[in-house]
Amino acid sequence: MRTVVPLVAGLLLTLLIHIGVTFDSASVAGVVTTVLTGAYYTVFRLLETLAAKIHNRPLATVAGILLGWATPPDYPATAGAAVHSVT
Repeated sequence: MRTVVPLVAGLLLTLLIHIGVTFDSASVAGVVTTVLTGAYYTVFRLLETLAAKIHNRPLATVAGILLGWATPPDYPATAGAAVHSVT
């Protein structure tokens, strides 16, 4: 979800720009989509990180929803490799 939503947002932003701008090639449209998608993800990910640092849960939730999921994934800490001795 957190990958697809920014891609869709980038596509929609590109389509909005495309309404008023004529692109000469598909590669230009692809670059614009990539740049807008990256910018969208970066802005909302930084906003989500900032909100977590300042303990602003509503802001973190809004930023997370705009990224496609209300909270970033939480991965459990893995223990170090178990060492077994053979006796």
